[in-house]
Amino acid sequence: MEPRPYILSESNWKTVKEIEYELAVLPWGATEAHNYHLPYSTDVTQCDYIAAESARIAWENGAKVVVLPTIPYGVNTGQLDVKLDINLNPSTQFIILKDVADVVSRAGINKLLLLNGHGGNDFKQMVRELGAIHQDMFISTCNWFKAVPGEGYFTDMGDHAGEMETSVMMHLVPDLIRPLAEAGDGYGKKFKIEGIREGWAWAERQWTKVTKDTGIGDPKDSTAEKGERYLQVVTRKVAKLYEQLCQTDLDDLYE
Repeated sequence: MEPRPYILSESNWKTVKEIEYELAVLPWGATEAHNYHLPYSTDVTQCDYIAAESARIAWENGAKVVVLPTIPYGVNTGQLDVKLDINLNPSTQFIILKDVADVVSRAGINKLLLLNGHGGNDFKQMVRELGAIHQDMFISTCNWFKAVPGEGYFTDMGDHAGEMETSVMMHLVPDLIRPLAEAGDGYGKKFKIEGIREGWAWAERQWTKVTKDTGIGDPKDSTAEKGERYLQVVTRKVAKLYEQLCQTDLDDLYE
């Protein structure tokens, strides 16, 4: 396989030292149960692919982007009783993020994007704090799974191991997926508290009290074809974000 110059883990020192990268992308996933049929690596697999494929598109359009290795562990404080769901506390995430940002800054790259692939991760406050430390850097974050609404692509809009994630994984790693006949129905209970149900108040869900199979969303109508179609749209949109981040003058950000 020919090494891709926009993927750091595939690159060598000869290549890296000669490229003036404009943007570093740090994909961040999680390692956790995804119903009975999807692997624990689901969030990492999806984030890896979207980060890399978006970088390919952007690179071919002239954007000098480099994708850093995906962080495989995320915040899973609501799933502490789910066997081998790996939890990083937000304070631990910040320490890792700061160290990585320090490296990126020393490399002369003044733009960093956190590409998030896990609903339990929330980097906004970390970006605020990190921005006060690295005032010469433009640090941004995006949730790839919010880039393109699922309506029109999927019939069930569950948020964990449902039709969207299952379809995507069917396309990416079909050999790692158990038959859908073995999957749970992904039924998830909702809070009784009105404000939380309506979305203007928030509390963390205790996963094993909300769902019996760790999924929220019914995967029964999933297909690899749906996953492929959705990924094509998502990666083009994320690639455009990469390109705009590369092209934008940090002294001329607003209009």
